[in-house]
Amino acid sequence: MTKIPDGVKKLTRRPRVLALATSSKDGEPNVVPIWFGKVLSGDEFLLMANFMNKTIKNIEVNPKVAISVWRTRGAEEGYQLKGNARIETSGKVFDDGVKWVKGEEQELNPRAAVIVKVNSVYITTPGPEAGSKIG
Repeated sequence: MTKIPDGVKKLTRRPRVLALATSSKDGEPNVVPIWFGKVLSGDEFLLMANFMNKTIKNIEVNPKVAISVWRTRGAEEGYQLKGNARIETSGKVFDDGVKWVKGEEQELNPRAAVIVKVNSVYITTPGPEAGSKIG
C-alpha cells in the first residue's frame, strides 16, 4: 500500500484545481481540470465527476490514471499520484461527495465519484528531487 504523503493532504485541503490524466483503450491521452478532489483515506483519492464525459469512458476501459496537485504561490510544491480508478454512482462515498459539491456549488449535479487507489507518488516540485518517487 502506498500512503498518500502529508504534503498532498495539505495541498488539497483548500479548494484548488487539480489535473486528472486518463487515456483511452487505444492510448489516446486526456487531461481535465478538476475542482473537487481530496484525500479520501491513507491510499485513496476522491474526485467528483461533474462534467467528465470522456474521462469516465476512459476509466471504464483503462482504469490507470494520474493526478497532479501543486501550489505555486509562496513556495512551489507539487506531487503526482498514479493509481487505478473506479467509478461509484451510489453509496456513502458518492452521497458524501454530492453533499460536499452541493455545499460549494449548489447548481452542480455530480454524476459519479471517481476513487483512485494510489499506488505511487512522485515529487513534481522544481529542483533536484523533481521526478523522485516517494511512495
